[in-house]
Amino acid sequence: MNTFGHHLRLTTFGESHGPAIGGILDGMPSRIRISVEAVQERLDRRRPGNAKGTSARRETDKIRILSGLSFDGLTLGSPIGFIIENNDARPGDYERYADKFRPNHADFTYQAKYGIREAAGGGRASARETANWVAAGALAGHLTDLCGVCVQAWISGVGPWKAEDLYSGECDPDRIQAVIAEAGERGDSVGGLVSCRISGVPAGLGDPVFGKLHSRLAAAMMSINAAKSFEYGLGRKASEAYGSEMADIFVPDACRPGRIGTLTNFSGGIQGGISNGNDICLAVAFKPTPTIMMPQATVDIHGQECMLQPAGRHDVCVALRAVPVVEAMATLVIADALIASQAQSHTLWR
Repeated sequence: MNTFGHHLRLTTFGESHGPAIGGILDGMPSRIRISVEAVQERLDRRRPGNAKGTSARRETDKIRILSGLSFDGLTLGSPIGFIIENNDARPGDYERYADKFRPNHADFTYQAKYGIREAAGGGRASARETANWVAAGALAGHLTDLCGVCVQAWISGVGPWKAEDLYSGECDPDRIQAVIAEAGERGDSVGGLVSCRISGVPAGLGDPVFGKLHSRLAAAMMSINAAKSFEYGLGRKASEAYGSEMADIFVPDACRPGRIGTLTNFSGGIQGGISNGNDICLAVAFKPTPTIMMPQATVDIHGQECMLQPAGRHDVCVALRAVPVVEAMATLVIADALIASQAQSHTLWR
C-alpha cells in the first residue's frame, strides 16, 4: 500500500537512491493558508547529517509544491502535489549487496514477495521515504493548528537510558549523545524510544468498532521504519495494575466551565477508541539500525553462505530522526479524524 489515510489521503512515490521522492496529499479543505517555510523547517529537522549519530548522507530535502495551492498560498481543495529531489544518491555504493541479503533489512522479504528488489538503499523500504510523510504532516499541521491541536514528540529513551515517566517531557541530551557515541565508536547501533503528546484534541474523535483512534495511531506509528512497538496511556503497565489503581475519575473541568474532565489520564486521552478531550500520550520503540560497521554473516540469493563487509552512510540511532516522523504521522491521523468529524466544510476551519 502506498496510500495512507481515509478522508485525508497521502500517496507517495520514489526510491531511496532514485532521482526524487514525492507525494500527493488529497482531501485538504480549501482556503487553508500554507507556509512553505514552515513545511521546510519540519523537513530540516528530519534530514540526515544535521546531528551526531545520524547518517552522513547530505540531502537538502528542499520541497517543491507542484499543485493544490493558490499563488498566495491558500489550499484550493484540490490534490497537493510535491516533490523532493535526491541530491546525494549513491546507488553504486550498494552494488556489493545486489546478490546478498542484509540481516534485519527488507531485502529477503521484498525478494520473496516481488521476485525483484531495489538493492540501492532498500528502495521503497528505506527511511528516505519518511521525508514524504514529514512534508505531508507539516501540510496537515496547518489544519490541526487552526483547530488548536498541538503535537510534540521527543526522545524518552536510548539504549540503557529511559525516562522514568515517558510523558513528562524528561530528556537527557548529554546521556543520549554519550550512549550513541559509545555505540558508534564500536561500529554498532542502538535502539531508542520516542514519546509523543497530542494536546488540544476535542472529545469525540475516532470511530468504533474498527476505526478506533488508538488503532489508527498504532497503524500509523507501526508503519514507520524500524518501529517495533507502540503503546498509549498506561500502556503495558496496565497489565500489572489493578482496576482501582488506573481508574480515570470524572470531575467537572475547572479550566473549562460546563465541561467534564478527569483527575488522571491513565487512558492516554482515548476511551472506547474515542478521544475524551485529555492529552493523547503515546510512545514508539525503535530497533537499532540494522546496518552496522561490523562484518556480518548472511547468505546470497542462491542460498550460499557469505559475509557482508561494513560500508555505507547510516544512522547509529534511527530514533533521533524519527521524532519529526512520529509528529507527522500523529498529525495526519488527527487531521483525518477532524475532517471526518466536521464534514470537510471550509467554513469550519476559521
